[in-house]
Amino acid sequence: MLLLGIETSCDETAVAVLENRQVRADLIASQDDLHAAFGGIVPELASRRHLEVLPTMVTEAMSGAQVTWTDLDGIAVTVAPGLIGALLVGLAYAKGIAFAHNRPLIGVNHLEGHLLVAMLEHPDLTPPFIGLVVSGGHTSLYFVEQVGQYRLLGATRDDAAGEAFDKGAKLLQLGYPGGPLIDRLAATGDRTRLRFPRPKLRRKGSPFEVGAYDLSFSGLKTALAQQLARPQSGLSSIRVEDYAAAFQYRIIEELVDRLAVAAHDLQCDRIVVAGGVAANRGLRARLDTLARKEGLRCFIPRMRYCTDNAVMIAWAGMQRAWRGEKDDLALNATAVAELGSGT
Repeated sequence: MLLLGIETSCDETAVAVLENRQVRADLIASQDDLHAAFGGIVPELASRRHLEVLPTMVTEAMSGAQVTWTDLDGIAVTVAPGLIGALLVGLAYAKGIAFAHNRPLIGVNHLEGHLLVAMLEHPDLTPPFIGLVVSGGHTSLYFVEQVGQYRLLGATRDDAAGEAFDKGAKLLQLGYPGGPLIDRLAATGDRTRLRFPRPKLRRKGSPFEVGAYDLSFSGLKTALAQQLARPQSGLSSIRVEDYAAAFQYRIIEELVDRLAVAAHDLQCDRIVVAGGVAANRGLRARLDTLARKEGLRCFIPRMRYCTDNAVMIAWAGMQRAWRGEKDDLALNATAVAELGSGT
């Protein structure tokens, strides 16, 4: 099966051509330069940049993959969740070429793309497994019963982990995007110089009860701001590297704790971590330690497939196509759409 994948949910424009497990083309255009001056993503600017670069990228991907429109078995496109203007750019373009070339249209949930892309690189990875999607916009923990069937175990009640990294970096006057900057500084910092509190979230009884494994990061951001405001612990007294190390440590420990408890409760020895924050080197090292200690198998996509990309959208779309599923041209985008549900 041969699919074109299009991803425009946030601030990366991505296009890919995937033939079964073979990546024929994989293009990503970052917008970091566009949004850096604002310290965060400006939705209107993101949408306009997608509109500017998407047609050329599709042409380049098709040419690079050496395929024609009639070769394609379908067009997979992100339809939720994300910035609504950005999503609509990708969806409208996908609809246009699907109609013009009479190709099937396949809408994909962005979160499902992140959850399943590890299966593309690891053919031995099959459900059931526990999956953590952790990025700038999402921090959600799932039990993947099988492809297409997901149980939401928990999610952040406020800031996503990646959002916390970006806000923390802004408080530390580091710049944008904050996650990679904090990760780099944390490598030479001393996390014991500072202690940040853990959120006090009440654990639920059943693993499948809504909110059983919820997380929270807004309090950590507040604690960082309070520490920086104190003369005895401001940046003039404690190195920014130490702040980065302590701040990152607390985020990572919260994520790994939820994974470890869920794996124990559900007696599941396979875990998947995906999304932009999965590229964090500190998190990867901590997950490696967890896997060895608890006898778990941890699957993390390569760095390029952790951040937003179209290969994961084409791969998730392929799962739907193999089940005989497709969408009509009335398909619409949705800004907020959690994957799966709790009971």
